[in-house]
Amino acid sequence: MDFSPKELLNFVAENDVKFIRLTFCDMQGNLKNIAIMPDELPRAFSHGILLDAAGFSDCYQDLLLVPDISTLSVLPWRPKSGRVVRFFCNIKNLDGTYYAGELRYTLQSYIQELYSRGYSCEFGTRSEFYLFDCDHEGRPTKIPHDHAGYLDIAPLDKCENTRREICLSLEEMGLDPLRSCHKYGPGQNEIDFRSAEPVTAADNMVHYKAVVKTIAAQNGLYASFMPKPLSGTYGSALTIMLSPRKNGKHIFALENGMLSQEGRSFIAGILAHVQEMTVFLNPIVNSYTRLRHSGAPNEVGWSFENRGPLLRIPAAVGTIPGIEIRSTDCCCNPYISFRLLLAAGMDGLEQHMELSEDLHVTAEKRPLPALPATLDEAYALARESAFIEANLPAEIRRNFYQSIEQQLALYHAAEDKAKFEEQQYFLSE
Repeated sequence: MDFSPKELLNFVAENDVKFIRLTFCDMQGNLKNIAIMPDELPRAFSHGILLDAAGFSDCYQDLLLVPDISTLSVLPWRPKSGRVVRFFCNIKNLDGTYYAGELRYTLQSYIQELYSRGYSCEFGTRSEFYLFDCDHEGRPTKIPHDHAGYLDIAPLDKCENTRREICLSLEEMGLDPLRSCHKYGPGQNEIDFRSAEPVTAADNMVHYKAVVKTIAAQNGLYASFMPKPLSGTYGSALTIMLSPRKNGKHIFALENGMLSQEGRSFIAGILAHVQEMTVFLNPIVNSYTRLRHSGAPNEVGWSFENRGPLLRIPAAVGTIPGIEIRSTDCCCNPYISFRLLLAAGMDGLEQHMELSEDLHVTAEKRPLPALPATLDEAYALARESAFIEANLPAEIRRNFYQSIEQQLALYHAAEDKAKFEEQQYFLSE
């Protein structure tokens, strides 16, 4: 919403808004918030609201949450009287400068740099999640809400009503869901989002997860975005769609059925750097359980249309020219992930990288490089990467790596690894 601070204050007064949630994202991609009363909103706009950062990073200083006035959204599941609204916030130092570990600003500033060079990009997401039953005390179980399969309908698809309510809530909040369906696994669902500029797409992804969990809980269910919550069935992926342009022209637009050299170099850049980016795209131990099973891509390859590879170029008539990254999962931080994917593609352009042929349409079957097999391996690759060092601020790298090290220490110390994954990734989501 394109309002001035004065117009927003009038909106709050006229619509009986009683609570304002100032939201931001932590390193793990989780939504955090501070709720303020309406009388505090003018100060939030002019100066910011004090934030103790010690709880979500290794920064032991006071910071400020400053609302982005373009991100106002009413929470539709709250009462009409005494409404609740939310803003996404930027994090600043007490002197008004941006905090060095600020995720939104890191992405925003990179997008502005690309704009100055004639480049822009839209991102879309397609996210899978499971709905599980809760026991009589409201605690989550590992019992799927149904036993339907791919694209099934009611009565097999018992998730239909909850999924519809989620989509209606998202639409009311302006988050632009496109389509939804039942996926392959029992109780597994998918929702697609309309493409948007990168920061908006990242904001939407972070808040989408919170909406899904809230609506599921209101229906007596438990929603899980864990990459592999159940053994013996499908994992849950996050497919990221990128549609870059140069001077307004799609670089992946096909000419006479051929991909442009710019498009080929952009893809080559992502494939060249994806192994060292993997710890950011797949940041938990359980991510690698998914990547080893259920048809998830674990090799560095690409293809037109073929849905198996890590990177796919959809060629259906009427689709926006772009690419899909299929290895990621919903535990990633979208601000970091979008930043790195763009930087990798741009590096491919700047270095004029050459793209190997689509192995799914050639007679030659060469072995493909593999993605890291474990979180330890992925972490080691990132720590050694000059590309990562050049494209993420030191404060973000330090905070992120600290969270990975803590996670790995707990995992390796756990006697029961399966129990650790359930407690750390399923019950604490």
